[in-house]
Amino acid sequence: MHIGFIGLGNVGGKLAGSVLRNGHELTVLDLNEDLVDAFAAKGAKRGASPRSLAETCDVIITCLPSPAACAAVVEGPDGILEGIGPGRIWAEMSTTDAEETKRLAQLVIGKGGEAIECPVSGGCHRAATGNISIFAGCTRATFEKVLPLLTVLGRRVLHTGDIGSASILKVVTNYLATANLVSLAEALTTCKAAGMDLNTAYEAIRISSGNSFVHETESQVILNGSRDISFTMDLVAKDVGLFQSIADAHQVPLELSPLVLKIFEDGIHQFGPRELSPNIIKRLEVLTGLDVRAPGFPAEMYDDEPEETGYEVVPQRGQALAAE
Repeated sequence: MHIGFIGLGNVGGKLAGSVLRNGHELTVLDLNEDLVDAFAAKGAKRGASPRSLAETCDVIITCLPSPAACAAVVEGPDGILEGIGPGRIWAEMSTTDAEETKRLAQLVIGKGGEAIECPVSGGCHRAATGNISIFAGCTRATFEKVLPLLTVLGRRVLHTGDIGSASILKVVTNYLATANLVSLAEALTTCKAAGMDLNTAYEAIRISSGNSFVHETESQVILNGSRDISFTMDLVAKDVGLFQSIADAHQVPLELSPLVLKIFEDGIHQFGPRELSPNIIKRLEVLTGLDVRAPGFPAEMYDDEPEETGYEVVPQRGQALAAE
């Protein structure tokens, strides 16, 4: 299968690496030529334009920082729409707006192609090893065509329903992770202020009902001081904003989400949009004068699970009820 990959950033570059590592023919495209050069050195082909990838590749993947960037690649001059047709599939792996994804998908389908949205969740360290989780929104027929590729890109693959459903679930899970990050920043700072040993505090949270995926990953790089998860405050604000927009569209009167967004807007104001997202704790460090770090924690997260072929996750509870 010939794969075209557009967007070689923090997440996209790692996903594209899984494609190449597993023996697929790969053509790449990015505004940063240094990133393209690095992939070319490993055996990937250089793409000329989104249109050229759509004309020559079986699946064209986009993994871009914003809905506007994706729209420009799909429907802009020399874009995917100018080259895609029957037998080609556009796969959107960005964290983006559900309605915009549906709009662009219909344009692709109108050209005779197929479309799938398949955002990922689980951290850059798992994207690097092909062990990340993938939400896939599309027709069942398209899902089954792309599933062999998705099980290379990720470990657990969930078909979420029609196009738009995966985008909604992705921003929901990102919102939950962000709310957890803010609460962990408060918890760790409070432990420091109370004179607790932070190694002990980390373990207490880890073995208790307070534990979470975010604690086991982001708390470690917070305590190291690097705060590096390859994700920035502007991207957090975008994702929480998308979640809030979904709630607003359905008239859900949220209370926590606006506060989380306000906290990150303040973090961006103080430290800049490209500040690493776990450094939201710096707001509290500045206010308290505390240094919330401890020895022995890693500067980056690495996936210690071996790379394995992925599989489809099938929801069980609804099926059990239907069978009764």
